[in-house]
Amino acid sequence: MTRRIGSGSLVIATHNEGKLKEISALLEPHGVTCISAGSLGLPEPAETGTTFVQNALLKARAAAESSGLVALADDSGMSVDALDGRPGVYTADWAERQWFEGEPGRDWFMAMGKVEGMLQAQGADVDRSCAFHCVLALVWPDGEQAVYEGTAPGTLTWPPRGTMGFGYDPVFVPKGRKLTFAELDPAEKHAISHRADAFAKLVAEQFG
Repeated sequence: MTRRIGSGSLVIATHNEGKLKEISALLEPHGVTCISAGSLGLPEPAETGTTFVQNALLKARAAAESSGLVALADDSGMSVDALDGRPGVYTADWAERQWFEGEPGRDWFMAMGKVEGMLQAQGADVDRSCAFHCVLALVWPDGEQAVYEGTAPGTLTWPPRGTMGFGYDPVFVPKGRKLTFAELDPAEKHAISHRADAFAKLVAEQFG
């Protein structure tokens, strides 16, 4: 029988307040109070895994061990069929750059351009199939764990379109749609996203 989170406090293994807010909204109806690892002063572990599952578990395990509470972490990214699944777990890394005075930052247009350049190098008939992936990992302080995987299949378009998304959203056209994630109303996007798919599985098993 699947172990349940139950009501109470859950540590979200993130230092991103936006992500905490998004996850809290999904779990609060089930009596779960979400606390970020950042608010607890927990360190961010190095994401040394080579898969989304490995990185999500790594982050959740570190938060659970440090806090003594059940922890939830997610790891997400895009895989492109013609690029052998890249950028994959390195999706955010492809956007990394150094800003003025050595300040790190992310340039998503640069990242999208890198993907497009690699596709164009394969010719006009290249397969543009891709997918966004999200893995949610729950880890209890005693080490028990559960993993939920979500996927949003689609195709890549160029040039980027739309202003309502982030990351690679402006070049991602979800399956069955003509608009990119960045052109869709946010509520519609969230209903069909990879994160929504993963959370639906988590909620069904944990609270169904």
